[in-house]
Amino acid sequence: MTIPISDASQIMKSARTNLALVVQGKEDKIELVILALVASGHILIEDIPGIGKTTLARSLARTVDGSFNRVQFTPDLLPTDITGINIFNQKESTFTFKPGPLFANIVLADEINRASPRTQSALLEAMSEQQVTIDGKSHPLPGPFIVLATQNPVEYHGTYPLPEAQLDRFMLQIDLGYPPKAKEQSLLINRTTSDPVDGISAVLSLEDLRRLQQLIDDIKIEETVAEYILSIVEATRNHANLRLGVSTRGALLYARIVRARAILHERDYVIPEDIKVLAEPVLAHRILLETKAQYGGVTQSKIIQDIVSSIKVPR
Repeated sequence: MTIPISDASQIMKSARTNLALVVQGKEDKIELVILALVASGHILIEDIPGIGKTTLARSLARTVDGSFNRVQFTPDLLPTDITGINIFNQKESTFTFKPGPLFANIVLADEINRASPRTQSALLEAMSEQQVTIDGKSHPLPGPFIVLATQNPVEYHGTYPLPEAQLDRFMLQIDLGYPPKAKEQSLLINRTTSDPVDGISAVLSLEDLRRLQQLIDDIKIEETVAEYILSIVEATRNHANLRLGVSTRGALLYARIVRARAILHERDYVIPEDIKVLAEPVLAHRILLETKAQYGGVTQSKIIQDIVSSIKVPR
């Protein structure tokens, strides 16, 4: 049964409020996480250690009443350590599949860039097709399935940069940053040994989340608005400072998450403001700078901002 737009919006706002009880002072970043969740998108968080990335992932799983697994990525981690493995049963002379930590609704891939490219690639099938293949047999992952991956932008020793194919599978990239001073002071005063995640409860079920994700397909994008999205995407492909623009997959994910923002604002149609607000977190990590621009201080975020400001907004 289709959920009304007004009810869907209220559920999303309740989830946003619930997460804000734990991850304080980051309401704008929490909203992005909720939008990606409803749009069935994976999230890359690039930030320094100790600012609440794991807490955010655990809180998200608690909010949707879903299962949660955390994988610490290290150089010696093998693909089967995350996907699972077939174990031989001597009594029955058969192989039994033992699922890995990917078999959860919310999976935190912590410090993903510390794992080898071989292990990173084990995530590609899971993120694209919601399944893993072991010894030629496919095993479906539980739905909904969302990967939150983290990487440290400061320490590069012993890390492997994420390939473009991997980056392109993340719907958006965000950084949490430090909380405002007043919020951090409150944490110092009130936070003791108790886990703040234990203080929140689920505000929607996995079935509610599935209905929200299905509602995305009912949100309309008018032709002029679709042309606006493509104008931004095509501008990245022809930009002088870029050697790689936004892919077709990136454009499709962009179209999904702007629909999620429309639902949040109780609309069954997308407006240009949705596209402008989400351009940077959805597109910046998908573009690749030319070497000269990279060493000239140009940033991917600044290029996306300039592109959006240069393109005429449809009326």
